[in-house]
Amino acid sequence: MSGPDGLDLVALDRFLTDHVEGYRGGVTAELVSGGRSNLTYRVTDGAATWILRRPPLGTLTPSAHDMGREFRFVAALAGSGVPVAPAVALADESVLGVPFALTGFVDGIVVRGEADLAGWSDAMVRDCAFALVDTLAALHAVDVTADPVAGLGKPTGYLRRQVDRWYSQWQRVRTRDLPDVDTLHALLDASCPAESAAAVVHGDFRIDNAILDRADPSRVLAVVDWEMATLGDPLADLALHTVYRDEVFAPVLAGTAASTSARMPAPDELVARYTAVSQREPRDWAFHRGLAYLKIAVIAEGIHERHLRGDTRGEGFEGIGDATAPLVAAGLTAARGSAG
Repeated sequence: MSGPDGLDLVALDRFLTDHVEGYRGGVTAELVSGGRSNLTYRVTDGAATWILRRPPLGTLTPSAHDMGREFRFVAALAGSGVPVAPAVALADESVLGVPFALTGFVDGIVVRGEADLAGWSDAMVRDCAFALVDTLAALHAVDVTADPVAGLGKPTGYLRRQVDRWYSQWQRVRTRDLPDVDTLHALLDASCPAESAAAVVHGDFRIDNAILDRADPSRVLAVVDWEMATLGDPLADLALHTVYRDEVFAPVLAGTAASTSARMPAPDELVARYTAVSQREPRDWAFHRGLAYLKIAVIAEGIHERHLRGDTRGEGFEGIGDATAPLVAAGLTAARGSAG
């Protein structure tokens, strides 16, 4: 029984037999997404279908690719009003050598590149973008003082930890010297504000981390990729979502990121929609946008570093390293309070 790289189907078959009710045996799998983040596989026994997520191949960055975190957030948000896939099972390293999470398969569309917007009217694009912002606002409205969400993180000090964490991640994954990273970190370190009221923070909220209804793409069926979720400042999530709108992000998704399409609402429109729906006013916006650019730049560099090691799977990794410096430069502009 052979399977795609990173997946031992014999071991997986034993796990499914022991932990998934109704599993019929004879598992097969195909790689869906190949390693910009975690590896994602569609797994089936011919009757039921699941999604399996595991960390990428090779050496892992500390605190990233947390399968337990991803699974716990998905399980905790069931019934919250935030659309998530059904949580099925979580496995430790004893099965595949790394932890993995199994969720139910949600049948919809994932919009990754600008070509996926072809055939959509401008109104459909706009409605979809605003539906995503509404979903983000709904996530931030979840009561973080009530179980089971309350036990999922420690919101106090979140922004300070983010500034320190992404700079330390840079030290681990960098493939070249970029003095602008040091400058940006120093600016963020000096301007780190007090946090807004705590919320569930997705940590990577963009259009291709959502499954949309095929018939109505303004209907979000599930938010996915919860590996960086925590409790913290919701404005960090909003800032990151608006920064994904910047065209300097496009190379991270092989140059065709749907989020950077000129047909999408501008960042200030996304912020206005979020403010109206959530009743949260953005503050310390220069800091939040600067931090968002730093985070994406470090993630891009980490993917580039894994690609150089030969630990990515799939296509479109060759130009990701070209995004790092422009993202950092954009972060400096944002952190200094300049327009953009």
